[in-house]
Order: sequence, then structure tokens, then C-alpha cells
Amino acid sequence: MVIIPAAALAEPAAALSGYTVGVTSDRRRDELAALLESRGARVVLAPALRIVPIADDAELRAATRACLETPPDIVLVNTGIGMRGWLEAAEGWGLAEPLRAVLSRAYLVARGPKARAAVRSAGLHDQWSPEGEGYEEVLDHLRARGIAGLTVAMQLHGESQPEYTEALREAGARVIEVPVYRWAPPTDPAPLHRLVDLITGRLVDAVTFTAAPAVTALMRAAGPGSDALVDALRSDVLVACVGPVTAAPLRRHDIPVVAPPRARLSALVRTIVDELPKRALSLEVAGHSITLRGHAAIVDGELRPLAPAPMAVLRALAAAPGRVLSRAALLHALPRGADEHAVEMAVARLRAGLSAPGVVQTVVKRGYRLPG
Repeated sequence: MVIIPAAALAEPAAALSGYTVGVTSDRRRDELAALLESRGARVVLAPALRIVPIADDAELRAATRACLETPPDIVLVNTGIGMRGWLEAAEGWGLAEPLRAVLSRAYLVARGPKARAAVRSAGLHDQWSPEGEGYEEVLDHLRARGIAGLTVAMQLHGESQPEYTEALREAGARVIEVPVYRWAPPTDPAPLHRLVDLITGRLVDAVTFTAAPAVTALMRAAGPGSDALVDALRSDVLVACVGPVTAAPLRRHDIPVVAPPRARLSALVRTIVDELPKRALSLEVAGHSITLRGHAAIVDGELRPLAPAPMAVLRALAAAPGRVLSRAALLHALPRGADEHAVEMAVARLRAGLSAPGVVQTVVKRGYRLPG
């Protein structure tokens, strides 16, 4: 068993020790996983989608031609990867220089630092970026400038966004949608289905999203179990998003979301570090200080990882300290398919894992409790 002393738990490297975090991103999953693991978290990788470039797609080529034939007055650059992909595709068609010339004369809006960096690395100049990186800010800004009769080219963020393109059209703009890449299901869907099971079973403590379409993909993977998934995300599992655009579809399901003030992976991890420990349950039992933390308990300052069944029993007992819970009651807290013998085994493993005599008390013919 791994035991981390109290002094180490105060260090940043152990800030997420005992917690399990699901990662739904694909392109930067390794970077995000490394940041979480460096702070002690156990990471479950489950890409919800993958990006498929469409450099040879007829729609992208047609949108590029439309921009060349009717130069846009305003260009909305949504993502860095999209901007770079658009210019690379234009290079392959021999249209890179004409496209750069058109873009250089337009009012460029970069929705975030990555989009801004891609614009500037292409030798172009962006005129404005929203402070919160949200589409609503962009719409408000463009409406305030006045876009009636103007042409707006909108580089899509992996899929069509009709609510925003229609809002631009309602304000009087002509909109050219520029589809640079599209989302596709993961090559191997098994990890995503496993993550759904872990979330609904409350076996992960947090799940991260870095793209709004990943939310839809996770819901789709849940299938008939989507209600159970949403219930877990609304209650027991922390949902962390890189920014407001990613968070929007979750909020439409009334799922509470935490997000950093700036869309950075490092800031996303800091938000998780700040939020997860707030959910820990602490109590004094038989002279011992115990804090429940994900898949582990901190006993008198030492982190003691526990298997799912013993941890489930501890959580059930800790939710009602001093109260006797029968074997039948504890059976409901265990993973599916367990019986009363499994409860006894889980209690035995819990006692061994905690190494704290007297914490789990047997009440003859009645059940178990955590004494005061």
C-alpha cells in the first residue's frame, strides 16, 4: 500500500493525490494528463472525438473561393488549428497568397490566445479579441460596430454553429462559413464507454472537457443511460471545462461547471486543484482524523488508497456517522452484483486499509458503524 505522509500532502505535487480525473480531449490529452498526474491525480484517458482535417474537402475550397471572390469585411478566427489548417490547405491549392491578401484587409477577430497566435504567425494582424473568449461577446462587439450589409467569414469550430451564424445574419450580415476540420468518433470507442460507466458509478471524481462537441459525444456514448450520467455530473462528479464555449452545452443540461478565467490547460488544472478538495468529507472517529478523498482516505494525515468496494462502504458509513448500517443497507453502496458476503469482505479490507483500530465498529446482529 502507498502511504503519503501529511507533510507531502501539503505540497503542490500531491494536491490531487487520491482523486481520479477523466480526460475527454484527444489532441492535447497527453499534456493535460501529465499536468494532472504531476499533482498526484489518477487519470482516465477517454477521447470523446478526434479531429479530421478536411484540406481536400470541396466545402472548404468553395468557402475559400467565396472569400476571394467577395472579400469579407470581417473574419472571425475561432481556433488556432483551424486558422493554420485553412492557410495550409490554401497553400496546396496555390491560393495562399491571394487568401493572405484578403485576410490582411479584413477586420480580424481572434477568439482567444491560440487563434491570435495563429493569426500573427501567419504575418497577419488581429484587431480585437473577446476578454472571456465567448461567442456572445463577439456577437455583442460586432453588433455594436454595425455589420448590416457586411460580409463576415466565420472559421468553424469543428462543426456548424447555426445559433451564431443566424444571429449574424439577423444583424444584416452575409455569412461565409469556413469548415477547416470536422469532428469524428474516436477510433476506439471502448475507453469512452468505460468513462461513462465510471462516471455513473461515481468512480471518477472529476471529468474535463476542452471542446463543446465532446459533451455531445459523451452523452451519445451513454445512450439509454444518459439520465444516470447527467445525474452523476449534476451531483457527485466535478465537471471542469477549459472555457465558456465548451461549458455551454453542459449548462444547457443544468450541469454545474467550473472553468478558469483564461482558457489554458494549466489554468484548468489549477481550477481542479482548487475545487476538488472542497468536496472532501472530514470527520473525527474513535480519536482519528479521517478525510475522504476520491479513492483514498487521509487517516491522521496519511493518504491510504482503497479499492472501490471498501471505499464505498466507508463513504456510506461516513454519510451517517454513529448510525448502524445493516449489511443489506451497505450492499446497496457496493458495485453491482455484490452479495452480503461481499459486504463482510469489503469491511475487512476497509479495516486493513485504514490501519486505524476502532474506526469501523461491528454491532452484533445489526451491522456496522463509525463511532463518535
